[in-house]
Parts: sequence; C-alpha cells; structure tokens
Amino acid sequence: MDENSTSQEEHHISGHHHMRIHWKEFFKSPDDTLIKDTTLVEKGSLVGRIGLMLLECGTGAWRVRDSMNTISRALDITCSADIGLLTISYTCFDVDNKSYSQTLSLPSTGVNMNKLNKLEDFVRRFETENEYWTIGGVHHELNQIERHTQTYPIAISALSAGIACASFIFLLGGGLPEMICTFFGAVIGNYLREYMGKKKITLVAKIAAGVAVSCAVYFLCFKLGQLCFGWSYSHAYGYIGAMLYVIPGFPFITSGLDMSKLDMRSGLERLAYAILTILIATMVGWGMATALSLKPGSIPELQLNPLALTIFRLIASFCGVYGFSIMFNAKPSMAAVAAIIGAFSNTLRLNLVEFNHLPAALAAFIGALIAGLIASFVRDKVGFPRIAITVPAIVIMVPGLYMYRAVFNFGVTNINIGAYWIMNALMIINALPIGLLTARILTDPKWRHAD
Repeated sequence: MDENSTSQEEHHISGHHHMRIHWKEFFKSPDDTLIKDTTLVEKGSLVGRIGLMLLECGTGAWRVRDSMNTISRALDITCSADIGLLTISYTCFDVDNKSYSQTLSLPSTGVNMNKLNKLEDFVRRFETENEYWTIGGVHHELNQIERHTQTYPIAISALSAGIACASFIFLLGGGLPEMICTFFGAVIGNYLREYMGKKKITLVAKIAAGVAVSCAVYFLCFKLGQLCFGWSYSHAYGYIGAMLYVIPGFPFITSGLDMSKLDMRSGLERLAYAILTILIATMVGWGMATALSLKPGSIPELQLNPLALTIFRLIASFCGVYGFSIMFNAKPSMAAVAAIIGAFSNTLRLNLVEFNHLPAALAAFIGALIAGLIASFVRDKVGFPRIAITVPAIVIMVPGLYMYRAVFNFGVTNINIGAYWIMNALMIINALPIGLLTARILTDPKWRHAD
C-alpha cells in the first residue's frame, strides 16, 4: 500500500478490530481543485471510496467493479480490482505508467438499497459531468449520501420483519393463529438482533439470540392463544415462520450472480456467509424446538377455493416482499415496486406448483425469470437499481422452511428425510439466481458480454 495509506493509523483508537479510514487525509490538493487535475493518489482514493461505499450496500462484485471502472475512465486512469464480501484490493494506473494500490475492508456486511440507489445516481452523473466537479464538491456529495441514507430505526425494521414473516407463514400454508404468533415472534426477535447489531455484537451471537427469542415468543403467544381461544396444538408447528427474517436471501442470490460472471472470490465468500447464517439459525431453532418439545409438523390446511387462495397469495406476497424490502433499507417507493413484481411472480410460482403440479425448482426458475424480465422493463421508467427491485422480489421464494426441516431431521438422525429436504432446498436455491441471470442475459448487453 502507498505510504499515504498508512498515515491514518496514528489517528485510530486502539482496541478496534477494524480501523476507520480518514478519506480527507488522502487529498492534499485544495478543495476547489478540479477533480480531473488531481494526483493519481487522489483519483485512486476516490475510486476506492466509491467502491467501498457500494460494497457496503450489499451489492455484488460485478456492480462494484463496473462503477469503479466508470469513475476511473472519467478520471483518465485504469483500475483493476479484486473484490470479496468485505474487502477490495485494487490498483490504479495513469497514462504515465505510475500506479497506486489500496486494500480496503469493511467491519461487517449489510444491505442498504436506498444508499445503493443514490450511489448509482452519483456514478451516472459523475460520468457525464466530472469536468466541472471539484474535490470539495465530490466529497460533499459522498458525505451527504452517507449522512442521508442511514438504516431505518430498529422499530421500523422489527415491524417490517413481523409483516414479512407473517406473510411468509401464510404462503407456507399457515392460518391466522400462525400469522399472529409469527408476527410477534419476528418483531421481538428481529428487534433484539438489530439492537445487538447497533452495539456491534458479532454475527453469530446476534443471530443466535434473535432466533432463540423469536421461537420463545412464538411459543408463548401460541400458549396464550391455546388458553384463550382453544387453539389446537397443530398451530404450534408454525414457529418456523417466526425466524425466517434471518434467511440471507440477498447474499444467497448475489453469490449465484457473481459466480455466473466468474467473480469466484466474491461469489464463494457470499455463499459461505449465507451458509454460516443458515447453519447458526437452523441449529438454534432446532435447539429451541427440542427445549420446548416442538417439531416440524403439518400446519392445519386452509379451506380456501383456488380464486380466494390466489387473491390472498397476491396480498401476502406483496406484504412479504414489501417487508423484506424495508428490512433491506429500500425507500417506500422502491419497496412498492419490488412488492408488485414479487406479488405477481411469487403467486405464479406457487400456483404452478399447486395447480399445475410443476416441480418446485422449475417453478422457482420461472418465477425468478418473470421477476427479472418485469424489472428490466420497469427499471428505466422508475430509475431504481435492478438489484434493488429483483432480489427483494424473489427473496420470499428462498426455501427457509426446507432448510430448517433438513437440519432438524439431521439433528434427530432422520438422515433420509433430512437429505430429501436439503436436496429440495438446493434445487430451488440454484434455480433462483439462474432465473434472474437468464433475464439479465436476455435484456442487458453489458451483462451479456464478458469483456
């Protein structure tokens, strides 16, 4: 790393695992200097800052690299970047064959679609207007994006998780008792998880605590319903719904997209992160189920005709995708677009399985393909990043219930049944990014080509 990169270390508080980057220290030119007239170190640092901000939003390596390249071309430099889940290593070259290298890292990963939208708008404007921008102007804009695209308050995120999970459990066959218990379990569990996240508690601890509390709250709500309304014990099986907010749909799907573009480092790191999250959540869920004498079973079947079921699925899919989008820090208008796409594509997927007896994985592929094609059609009209409306729309298709049932059965040594559920889950998980990828290849020339 350049010697300028190391000077910042003197300013950090000891004891922190990750050091904050003081970007101002990389820029020695006056604030009114045109960005085109700055040094290679300054241009390279700007490229790195924008790349790191994009990576922090949870978007895939292809989008981060594409934006870094766009900024580099505008500044008359060349950038070569290696991007992972939390880190970027890159080198910038200028026309005089001088080079500048940086390695940057994030303390943790997350998803912020509102921030991604603002950053993509910034990159588009920078590409066409950079000749008139100064160092001070660029950093003021980036600081404004940082300041005004913070995550939603914990209470909003918790309520969104409750709405999303209650909708999710209905789509899995649950009725009103399951939806009520799931809502309260997910709200309180996700509130605790988000609170621990704000306190910088490590990933494993906050997921474990959130899932454990969600299962316990669901069980308490069920017992209360049993006491007051005489609910049958079969309604207790819906407890799985209360912890589905931890299913890492975003890294699961972006890992597939990254690997399809041969961004293997990012793709494999995202996949490993998603698998780790799933393992923690399902193991804790299994432990809580064992402690509370619960087990996955059949939820009482809903007595609805096909038309009524389809209408309720449309509503539940809309609410579920909207809730997940708010959890991904999308602004309401962005969440609404994703929810409309998700309502149509997910209801189609469920009806293809139930009424046309299509294999679940093939139906998932068709649902993701339809979501991707609709998003490609509307994205230019609404101006939102494609990933911000496609991924939330199909996250509700991720088979969290199948993954949990697999781990539960493995835990009680029902290996054959566990293998059945895990294979079902793997087929669907593979089908979802392939569906989005197919839509992307058909509609996006930049994605279609490898250069």
